[in-house]
Amino acid sequence: MKKILGGIRVVEQGTFITGPAAGVLLADLGADVIKIEQPGSGDPFRAFNGGLYSPHFQAYNRNKRSITLDTKNPADLEVFDDLVRSADVYIQNFRPGTADRMNAGPARLRALNPGLIYCSISGFGQTGPAAGRPTYDSVAQAASGFLGLLVNPENPRVIGPAIADALTGIYAAYGVLAALHNRAVTGEGHLVEVSMLEAMTHFNIDAFTHYYSLGEIVGPYSRPSVSQSYVLECSDGKWIALHMSSPEKFWQGLAEAIDNPDLLKDERFSTRAARIDHHDAMIEALSSVFATRERAQWCERLEARDVPHAPVYDASEALEDPQARHLELLISTPGQDGKPFSTVRPPINFDGQRYSDLMAPPVLAQHRDEILRELAEAKRLKVAAASDAG
Repeated sequence: MKKILGGIRVVEQGTFITGPAAGVLLADLGADVIKIEQPGSGDPFRAFNGGLYSPHFQAYNRNKRSITLDTKNPADLEVFDDLVRSADVYIQNFRPGTADRMNAGPARLRALNPGLIYCSISGFGQTGPAAGRPTYDSVAQAASGFLGLLVNPENPRVIGPAIADALTGIYAAYGVLAALHNRAVTGEGHLVEVSMLEAMTHFNIDAFTHYYSLGEIVGPYSRPSVSQSYVLECSDGKWIALHMSSPEKFWQGLAEAIDNPDLLKDERFSTRAARIDHHDAMIEALSSVFATRERAQWCERLEARDVPHAPVYDASEALEDPQARHLELLISTPGQDGKPFSTVRPPINFDGQRYSDLMAPPVLAQHRDEILRELAEAKRLKVAAASDAG
């Protein structure tokens, strides 16, 4: 597959998720992403499951090269500066003020490389009353108004994956790509800043639009009732999801699939508006029906009648679905321990080609010698070119 970002070098000094998530998106597109880590321990995410190669780290660090540097050490700082001079993009997700203390602040690095795209990711922004607060995924979800849309009011607890972390990384990569395009036109570098609060607030834009347009505060059940979405347990204990939306043909197909052609004659369910008002009653009615057959049987009946549905898969099932296998969503490459490293391929296809280039996440400092040789060779060529010009 063509490397769309081939020739672009990214220096990533990121930890945990937001910075590495931005870096891995650029790496997947073909950029040469060099991950700078602390000597000895590396990215703290490495140690989350024992050792220095946790699955948490692996998820966001494939297709990267690793070098360890302590930028407070003069020799390592010189290497760091050479890397910055060679880079198109620099990414960090430190708390405000930390980068300057590490000799990696935007003013210093952009003086070294005026064409640099410097991407700074923070929790609450670089300035303001909350700028210095520690921020993690659930904090950003809560502050943006998003977490309240996921929490069950009857059993309030945080659920689901690190949505704010991953989405902030996506927004950061989005900003970097825009800055790279503008640099190609103007020749100018840019400072790209994104915070988890800003990213999640934007991602939650539908809730704010409802409030500022209609004065309506949406809750965790608002969208499911309007979209007529359901999760139902089948007789084998497995779940199935329905998203009925508004076309009447879907409801007619569902009524046929459950052998209840009179379902839509019930005044509570006869119109879209009535079904929204009586969402809980519909859940109760469908729950008792779906408990009578196994999930596979329901999938067969629903598919035959073109009803929007899907099994609620877990991680052991989703990539084994025939459609997922057809799309080759699961890809593998030789791992660092001799076993295959398997992961989900990037979702974007270019010119009809599916993603196939994959490098396993690096062990700590795996590419240090290789990168140092490259920098030395670049210096040698630069001196030779200057000598020839003279």
